[in-house]
Amino acid sequence: MNYKAAWLVLWLLWTPLLLAQGQPEGNAETPAVTEAPPGGDFALHSSKGVFALKDYRGKVVLLYFGYTQCPDVCPTSLSYLAQALNELDEKELEKVVGVFVSVDPKRDTPELLDEYVDYFHPNFMGVTGGEKELADAAARYGAQYYEVELEGSAFGYAVNHSAATYLIAPNGELRFIFPHGTSPVVISEAIRYVLEGN
Repeated sequence: MNYKAAWLVLWLLWTPLLLAQGQPEGNAETPAVTEAPPGGDFALHSSKGVFALKDYRGKVVLLYFGYTQCPDVCPTSLSYLAQALNELDEKELEKVVGVFVSVDPKRDTPELLDEYVDYFHPNFMGVTGGEKELADAAARYGAQYYEVELEGSAFGYAVNHSAATYLIAPNGELRFIFPHGTSPVVISEAIRYVLEGN
């Protein structure tokens, strides 16, 4: 086993602790995932119609909850995910999709989401939904979000949200939760690890 593989195995062995204990405590702008989530299927909406997670069986899904007007956390996370996907070869890329769930449906239309995620990587798609649909999807993955009024700002409000990325295996099982700032190398190696049937 080479150094890179050994390091990944150690990191993956630590990940169940993250699933059990939640993310390291976040600041006021990035609420932490507070408990080990069950994961599971949900349905939201994309510009192409209904998005159902179960329709992506056979692929690794990288799931992230955020919004397009997020000033730094979302762009950083999506950039890291794009870098991770850029490490994969063409055959591996065919089996991976990134799903950006907007928790700001009042401003983020499916068409705006398409434009936003296309900036980062062609394997990304944007989805959103109604208040209850989003709350149900977020609850399955332990994601937290809430609006904060911005006095005197043209934006009106911001959405504080947890910043974890969830790796869902081809069988639909939630396998790993990556805290904000996880190295793209770790993410790409974890994708390969899961694609190899581990």
